[in-house]
Amino acid sequence: MTDTPYVDSGVGDTPNNPDGLLRLWAPYRSTYLTKSPRSADPFVELPKQPDEDALIIARGETVYCVLNLFPYNPGHMMVVPYRAVADYTELTDEETAELAHFTKTALRALRHSSNPDAVNVGLNLGKASGGSVPTHLHQHIVPRWTGDANFMTVMTGTKVLPQTLRETRDLLARAWAEVEPGESNA
Repeated sequence: MTDTPYVDSGVGDTPNNPDGLLRLWAPYRSTYLTKSPRSADPFVELPKQPDEDALIIARGETVYCVLNLFPYNPGHMMVVPYRAVADYTELTDEETAELAHFTKTALRALRHSSNPDAVNVGLNLGKASGGSVPTHLHQHIVPRWTGDANFMTVMTGTKVLPQTLRETRDLLARAWAEVEPGESNA
């Protein structure tokens, strides 16, 4: 162990380096990843709570859709199997089909309610991929707007969210019911 602090440098550490990658630091996320008190698997605990308290947007037979408690952008949702499963290849055929269906419905609800410019959809499988709960896969649906990584986020480490998480959850649950009648517990 050394007392010399680690200094990150190398390719990509200079904004004017055309051959390197620029780094976008989000140090505010480290507290969530390392110090936040939480269950080893919050995705098993969430469905035990009322939808409004857990920020659940819709429930299915094998998966549910929940608002991210620490969103990258307003409306950041996750589709999660009820069963704790780490890898996509371990899902049953029923879970795979419903996860895909819920992802499509989440996209429709998001576009219906918020009209984002784009959307990121993806899975982080394993701890090294950025998965904060590597033992329980979850599909992210992150709305994106032109300029959503602006001065406030980049320079001040502050994310501006235009409404509370409960308001966002209510908006998306209503939109879900409108685009997929009969599938929401809103």
